[in-house]
Formats: sequence, C-alpha cells, structure tokens
Amino acid sequence: MSTSSTIADSRAPSANHTIIRVGLIGVGNWALNGPVRVLSLMPQYEMAAVYSQRRDAAQSAADTFGIRHVVGSIDELVRHPDVDIVLVLTTGPQHEEAVRAAIAAGKTVYCEWPLTPDSKTSAELVDLAAKAGVQTILGTQRRFAPGLRYLKDLLGDGYVGRVRSVRMHVTVSGFGKNRSKALRWSAFPENFMGVTSIFGAHLMDPLFSIVGRPTEISAVSVNQWPEITIVETGEEISTKVPDQLLLQGILASGAVFAVHIEGGKHHGTGVQIDITGDDGDLQITNTSAFGDVGEEYNLFGARVADTRMAPLAVPASYNWLPPSDLPSGVLELADLFEVHARDLASGSRTVPSFEDALFMQRLLEQAAVSSASGDRIKL
Repeated sequence: MSTSSTIADSRAPSANHTIIRVGLIGVGNWALNGPVRVLSLMPQYEMAAVYSQRRDAAQSAADTFGIRHVVGSIDELVRHPDVDIVLVLTTGPQHEEAVRAAIAAGKTVYCEWPLTPDSKTSAELVDLAAKAGVQTILGTQRRFAPGLRYLKDLLGDGYVGRVRSVRMHVTVSGFGKNRSKALRWSAFPENFMGVTSIFGAHLMDPLFSIVGRPTEISAVSVNQWPEITIVETGEEISTKVPDQLLLQGILASGAVFAVHIEGGKHHGTGVQIDITGDDGDLQITNTSAFGDVGEEYNLFGARVADTRMAPLAVPASYNWLPPSDLPSGVLELADLFEVHARDLASGSRTVPSFEDALFMQRLLEQAAVSSASGDRIKL
C-alpha cells in the first residue's frame, strides 16, 4: 500500500518564518495551561498583548511569559498595532463581546469552543466575519493529533476501501454525580458547556473531518443525575444538562455511524473509534478522553486477508513538535497553531472556522430535538 501523496501533505511543517503577533483575551486556567504554554514554545508566534478583567492576573501572565503589553480593555487589545491575531480564551458566555470587537477591528480571531451558547448568536458572528472578510479559527484542535491525522491519511489512501460503518465511544470520569468546583459551570444549560457539548464537539469534530459529515440523525440525550454535589463545598445543584448522548445516523458517503458520549464513568474511560470498510478495518483509542502527559493515540488496522488487528505505528514525521512535559491534549493545540502558520505561508485555509462551530452547534441542537421527539432528522 502506498501512502505517499496524502501523508506527504499532512506531515509537512510550516515554512513561514514571519512572526505572528498574538493578543490574548482571558488568562483563566485553560488559557494559562493551554494556549499560553504552547505559544511560548513556538518560535512562529509572539504573545504581544494581554487583557483580563482582573488586571493583576493579566500582569502576572505578562511577567511570567514575557508579554510586552498589558492593556485596559478589549477594544484596546483588538486595535493594538502589535496584534495580528486575537485569541478569545474566556468562558463561553463571554465570547461574543470579544469576538465582535475583533471582527470590527479587522483582526483574525481565534475562539475557544463553544463559539457562543446558542446557534442564533453564533450564526450572527459567522455572517459578521464573512462580511468583514475576517479569518476565523475555532479551538477544536483535536483533529490535528498526530494519530488522527495519520488515520485520515490512511483512509484517504484506501486502507479500508469503501467505508461502511463508523463508531465512536467517548467516556470521561468527570461530569458525574459528584463534581469538582472547577466543573460547577457544567450544571447550567445556559452555558452550553456540559460533557456532551464539550467532549462531544471536541471529538465529533475530528471524527467528521475524517469520515465526512452526517446527512441524517436520530438521538437519545439523557440526564441521569438531576442533582449533583460540588465536592469541595457540599453544594447541591439541580441540573437538566445531559450527561449522556447517543447519536446515530447516515453519513454523506452512505456509511452508517454511531456516537456515544458519557460522563461520570469510573473505569475504562477514553476514546475508541472503529471504522469498518469493504477492504479492512481501523481502530484508534486512548485511555483518557483528554490526553494526559505522554499519552498518544494507539492505532490498529487489518486488511481483508489479515487474521487479526495489528498495531500501526504513527510515522515520526507526524510529530511536528519537540519533546515537552505538556499533556498530549494540550500539544494538539500547538499542532493547530502550527497548521495556522502553515496556512498563512501557503494561503490555504485548513484550520477549523466559525462555520464549523455553527455546524456542530446546530447538530447538537438537532440531536436534542430528535431525543425529545423520537424523530429521525435530515440535516
């Protein structure tokens, strides 16, 4: 089997040596442990300016990571002459204000998922960016994990032939009956940040970028813990946010698919994707749905004549980054920023955009409709 054409494209590193100057909005836990840490490792980028509602937090980040400008407002940051790209790293309900400001300033804008808590507002931002000619980037970085990029290339090169079926199971230990204070926000539906919307979106995005999008779905969405307890404080909260989602349907290719997302699983957590084709099978797994330090995806495959599935090593050329002590789930974000730098060098558009955010949000909303009505829905 030859994998020359697709893999050569996938593994190509950035040839762009122009420094990309970054403005950060928000310096919370994920911002500091995700984007800020990976950008500090990447010579293509310079963190030039930072804004936070907490001035002391912004100053602390600037002192720690050598950020030159600490500014006093969102508007000042997005209009700063030393900022090429704005990173919106606040919570979901706070995204809209900063994204609108970045678009108005004509700056490339990156936003964490979810773009906003409702699809109507997200659609407005998509239209606004399109009319302004502003490039948008969505922080669903998991599609750029080396193992998932290799999986996509294997499929593109015909490893399994025609894809007949796709199955993905995603389980996490968090989001159960007893939750840490850090997950308190997941109990409120207006935040659109429960396990099915966060982990569902972050892992359905790479799945559908690999096998194609669905054209027809049916779903079951349930909440098995209507009362949750915050471990540190003992606070009890009533919630209607789903903790399990079963989504199935038909892909544009005609293949069938099934996705199961569940929170609060005590053992055996992680990701498993199985792809069945006319000519073979592929499977990719990890043991935590996020990706801990040193944890990479494990890939297995078999052709029709093989007697059993065998490990498939991801070629070293798919690892774009130097060794570090960062979790693999964080390093995937560095891969996204590497792809953006490569896009700028080539004029291509490879990174996920706000249009991808709107598709995913509408898909999850239609899944909720299907669950409530029992109907199959054509997309």
